[in-house]
Amino acid sequence: MKPTDLIDLGPLAQIALLAAALATLPLVWLAWRHRGQTTPQRLRALTLVTLFLTFDLVLFGAFTRLTDSGLGCPDWPGCYGNSSPFGAVHQITQAQTAMPTGPVTHGKAWIEMIHRYLATGVGALLTVLMVWSVLAVRRLRRSDPAQARLVAPGWAALTFVWVCLQGAFGALTVTMKLYPAIVTCHLLGGIGLLALLAVQTRRHAPQPLTLSATLRTAVWAVLGLVVLQVALGGWVSTNYAVLACQDVPTCQGQWWPPMDFDAGFTLQRGLGVQADGSALPFAALTAIHVTHRIGAVVVLAALGLLIAALRRPAPRYARGLLAIAVLQTLTGLSNIVLGWPLLAAVAHTGGAAALVTLLAALLAHSHRATAPSPAPPVSSHLPSAAPSR
Repeated sequence: MKPTDLIDLGPLAQIALLAAALATLPLVWLAWRHRGQTTPQRLRALTLVTLFLTFDLVLFGAFTRLTDSGLGCPDWPGCYGNSSPFGAVHQITQAQTAMPTGPVTHGKAWIEMIHRYLATGVGALLTVLMVWSVLAVRRLRRSDPAQARLVAPGWAALTFVWVCLQGAFGALTVTMKLYPAIVTCHLLGGIGLLALLAVQTRRHAPQPLTLSATLRTAVWAVLGLVVLQVALGGWVSTNYAVLACQDVPTCQGQWWPPMDFDAGFTLQRGLGVQADGSALPFAALTAIHVTHRIGAVVVLAALGLLIAALRRPAPRYARGLLAIAVLQTLTGLSNIVLGWPLLAAVAHTGGAAALVTLLAALLAHSHRATAPSPAPPVSSHLPSAAPSR
């Protein structure tokens, strides 16, 4: 069956209505909670709530992947052409009867559809954020230019485009049967969405931090390392390579076990198979796992240096980064020695998302320190006396 045959837009309108209803709840609460505040303040509050809900969505997406529920409904955006599993009871029962532990069961169908509902609800909130930002900045430019500068319609529009692309990757995740490269990109897209929202919440902080040019460069470098490590972690998870090594600090009782990096890091291949369709060798999974371990050591070392450098200029960020680094270390080790428990695996994804979010917020909150302007040169000679007559 072609991937396009798995797309049925029939239930799209009903799912969109449900998403609008879900988005209405936080919007009504915000309207009541922040009544009387300025438009930029209310927009920032909406961005914070959307950031919180997007973080929850990333965690639920990890839960969906880790419970093997990604194909709980094998078509998109609905479930066997219906807006909910209620309408697909017969088809799901047939699939579950044929394969009781297969990808389609009643529980997995509900997990997958709840993830889609939440994702569509976040998309609705981001649509409101974009439209409101554009209308607000047009109005404020005429009435209050100072307030208009606190609104960021460009960032809101970029976030809207990003979430649309994220939805497309969500569809591809289903229609391409959990293709590892697509699933990893979908994970990175969700974390990138968090970074965009974090930037918008801190972009107009009342008291921006002042960091040296060297320190800001270091933050950028660590953020790049973290994103690369998140991609490696996604590759480990989507290829089910976590249990390729079940001992620490060695792997399979060796410091350098047999590994196949070419097969492990071939991007154009399906789940569990090589590009030619043959089964993926265990040595490939080992290569993926060990590479992620090496990356973890590098990232933790870089984080340690950055935390030490941030202790004085940004102590709150330093403490936050330290807490997340500890969480990632503990959950990462737990995934190995405890056999990939669900709670630790979800928490590990959450820690990665929080790390990217905090680093992005730090960059948005800070500005580069500039050297003081040199004083104008003082003349070393007195003005000449007027000529005598």
